[in-house]
Amino acid sequence: MAIEATRTYVGSIQNQQQVCEGLNSLGDSASKIWNVARWTADRIWEETGEIPDEGTLKAYMKTQSCWKDLNAQSSQKVIEELSDAFQSWFDLRHKFDEANPPGYRKHGDTRPKSTVTFKADGFKHDPEHDRVRLSKGKNLKEHWSDFLLCEYQTRPDVDLSEVNKVQNVRAVWNGDEWELHFVCKVELETNDSAGNEVAGIDLGIKNIATVAFPDEYILYPGNSLKQDKHYFTRAEYDTEGENGPSEKSMRARRKLTDRETHFYHTLTDTLITECVERGVGTLAVSWPEDVRESDWGKTGNKKLHSWAFDRIYQYLAYKGEIRGVEVLKENEWDTSKTCSRCGDDTKSNRVERGLYVCSSCGLVGNADCNGAENMRQKITPSPHGEDRSNGCVAQPSVHLFDRKSGTFRTREQVVS
Repeated sequence: MAIEATRTYVGSIQNQQQVCEGLNSLGDSASKIWNVARWTADRIWEETGEIPDEGTLKAYMKTQSCWKDLNAQSSQKVIEELSDAFQSWFDLRHKFDEANPPGYRKHGDTRPKSTVTFKADGFKHDPEHDRVRLSKGKNLKEHWSDFLLCEYQTRPDVDLSEVNKVQNVRAVWNGDEWELHFVCKVELETNDSAGNEVAGIDLGIKNIATVAFPDEYILYPGNSLKQDKHYFTRAEYDTEGENGPSEKSMRARRKLTDRETHFYHTLTDTLITECVERGVGTLAVSWPEDVRESDWGKTGNKKLHSWAFDRIYQYLAYKGEIRGVEVLKENEWDTSKTCSRCGDDTKSNRVERGLYVCSSCGLVGNADCNGAENMRQKITPSPHGEDRSNGCVAQPSVHLFDRKSGTFRTREQVVS
């Protein structure tokens, strides 16, 4: 069986020198459109107390000369991004006093190179010759047929001539040069079923994922994520300029985002592969219902906001669909305080963050493992095999992310 999915492939521009100046102009224009729209929103906000919606901003911006610097759909995409940024700010401002609205795109007296998105009528793709033609806006054309012809190269395992459809192309400045991102519809072959076994996952902030397989518990800590955030956030603050983030600061943000994305993709790839190899066809994932609405204090709220449980679930869902693993979203209510052996739900059983001691049956174990087993038992009521000893729950395997190999390995392998 095959399914249709969306994938983004990165292509390096081979004729960088020939098209760099043109792409710089487009990136600068995208920033200008953003800034004018942001200024307009600010004026309306001061007069009415409300931020104009996407439609109002588009209608106004169409009367501005900078609108025609880009293809019409590319200009519209900039306004859509600004509206999304305002919406994200609205969602945050009720929880964080220091949350700031989207700012202007400027570095002193200059503007940074913004990403430019080309939709259906803004590009023409020639996959046979690895070329794509990008449209300029009317203001930047020297003649009516003026355009940028970019020659690109993707990874050896990517052939864009085989994708169902290229939906849009994005020109992205990566801090050193321009690159192309192709957002494509692709057809993927799927497995009918990986097996009949059931596993449960407890998602967390310290241990990003704890998995209860039929025969083993495995912890996947987020140590490397924490280290990256500390390092790149400091690099970002240290290079903050008087007029907003510097180019070095923006590069630090991009590197952190890239590392986080790689981590979550590697984690979910590893989890689904483990399921397939262990004959697991059903995976129950803990879902913290309404957790974003909870108030855990200033520090706690920041951690909750950065907790990527929804992102992990989405990655698991589509990767599982491809490989025959059904991924189910299950409410995690009471799974952290309920004993997975006898069902006692005394709150004090959770002695501390990582320790669970049942006051009824005497089970002593890792609290996250206990929660993961409860998730597993939401799907299968049968006990965890014949061995429910304390050692099984208290001493799980630990798989750490190894930066050198870019994979998860057992703690012993990473240390060596």
